[in-house]
Amino acid sequence: MAVINWLLDAGPTVFLPLLLFIFGLVLRIKPGKAFKAALMVGIGFTGLNLIIGLLTDNLGPAAQVMVKNFGLSLNAIDVGWPAASAISYGTTLGSLAIPIGVALNVFLLVIGLTKTLDVDLWNYWHIAFSGSLVYAATNNFGLGLFTMIVHAMWIYFLADLAAPTIQKHYGLEGISFPQGASAPGFVLALPINWLLDRIPGIRDIHWTPETIQKKLGVFGDSAVMGLIIGIVIGALAQYDLTKMLNLGITTSAVLILMPRMVAILMEGLSPISEAANTMVQKKFPGRNLYIGMDSALAVGQEAVLSASLILVPVSLLIAVILPGNRVLPFGDLATIPFMLAVMAAVFGGNVFRIVVGGVIDLAVSLYIASWIAPLLTAAAKSAHFAMNGATSISVLSDGGAWTTLLIVGMGKLMSWGGMAIVFAIVLGLMIWLNKFKKSDKSVSE
Repeated sequence: MAVINWLLDAGPTVFLPLLLFIFGLVLRIKPGKAFKAALMVGIGFTGLNLIIGLLTDNLGPAAQVMVKNFGLSLNAIDVGWPAASAISYGTTLGSLAIPIGVALNVFLLVIGLTKTLDVDLWNYWHIAFSGSLVYAATNNFGLGLFTMIVHAMWIYFLADLAAPTIQKHYGLEGISFPQGASAPGFVLALPINWLLDRIPGIRDIHWTPETIQKKLGVFGDSAVMGLIIGIVIGALAQYDLTKMLNLGITTSAVLILMPRMVAILMEGLSPISEAANTMVQKKFPGRNLYIGMDSALAVGQEAVLSASLILVPVSLLIAVILPGNRVLPFGDLATIPFMLAVMAAVFGGNVFRIVVGGVIDLAVSLYIASWIAPLLTAAAKSAHFAMNGATSISVLSDGGAWTTLLIVGMGKLMSWGGMAIVFAIVLGLMIWLNKFKKSDKSVSE
């Protein structure tokens, strides 16, 4: 536990490169090459965190001012994934998420029920999140542990299912996204994409950053689009001209710098991914191995970022007009790109469809996040999380995922029996995908 706590305190920018360096040595990569690869991953993640932090620090206050200006009164505050992860790992149950997740991942790899080797240990907080919610609902520690196992299995299944589509769209060979906030979007995007394909007129709308730039000229350039979107958000927040321009420059910088950081990160991942696949082919001929990484690798794409920035003010509008919604989007506004990353691959980078899918996803997420607010508030109190005067909190990303509704809902309503049903479903799906479905063809095709 001391080692786990040290890793959690160090954060992903430290322990992920450390883990990848050790993993590289296990794969028999030369020490110098493994060290350089791990270091580049650390640099890439540091850059990504700086840029995401830049966006969060500027979008968050703007959103807060917008809410105040429009007189919105929603009683459950979206505290965002950083707070949710702190709450999740802050409980005794949550602190066991990493060893449980790693042991389960290795076991499933050995028996051939997953192709994803999840090296993104920090994101095991997603299963700690669901486990903590079920524990808060049932006060059953054992059920909370079983919940984390079931949730991890769902994440591995969704990561495997979406991997071919992700690799094809983003050019991320050998990569999957076993992240709790991103992976569920794949299943949600499939029927939306199917429906849009069958609506005359709508099915022919295809916006990409390239086509937008071609039609709009300089105003379609990603840097200029970021500037315009930032200024519009600033105007809705009733900023003065200087603050509006600052927000515009910030969003423009995010659109330009994010892809650069992803490229640096991939430079480090490539040799490790190649070595891992080589090893698997030797040990298990005919099997492919995916390296499970944070979906931050995809949020830098211009289509994802452009659609996400558009959805920031839209999400606040949706929150206001949805009857029965209790959650005020705030902390996770800068996390919208992560929620859309896998969906965007299904939509082929079509900005129009990403926005449409994002609107539907946000509406569903707000209702689910409203439902889990009392459970998350109880979990926060048990983790001694500082509420800062808030009486009810929620989180839009993980708190709004359909997997949260399925897993936590069944655990709360039916206890062990409900969780056993969810376990049986995901086990059957994993067997189908890895034992009977042989093709790695993109599902979105």
